[in-house]
Amino acid sequence: MSIVLSAAVQAMATAPTVTPQKSSQVTRKPYPNYKVIVLNDDFNTFQHVHDCLVKYIPNMTSDRAWELTEQIHYEGQAIVWVGPQEQAEFYHQQLSRAGLTMAPIEAT
Repeated sequence: MSIVLSAAVQAMATAPTVTPQKSSQVTRKPYPNYKVIVLNDDFNTFQHVHDCLVKYIPNMTSDRAWELTEQIHYEGQAIVWVGPQEQAEFYHQQLSRAGLTMAPIEAT
């Protein structure tokens, strides 16, 4: 019995090990974008919301800021910026410090 067992152990030790082939294709997944959302409230004026959007959101035009300000007022909220998480957190913080009512940052 020990002869059979040792032969089996010896056969396992000398058997070649087959490793699976690695795929040469790399699938890149983009980082998610995040939404900065301003909420309607009863204490910020239209002018203040507009001015904050123009001041803190890059490339925000005055016309677009007025459109978003009206959307915030009539629909209760508006997405004012979408992009990478670190920038979204920065713009969110700036608008919040300026007194705007902000929703939590959301991944898209």
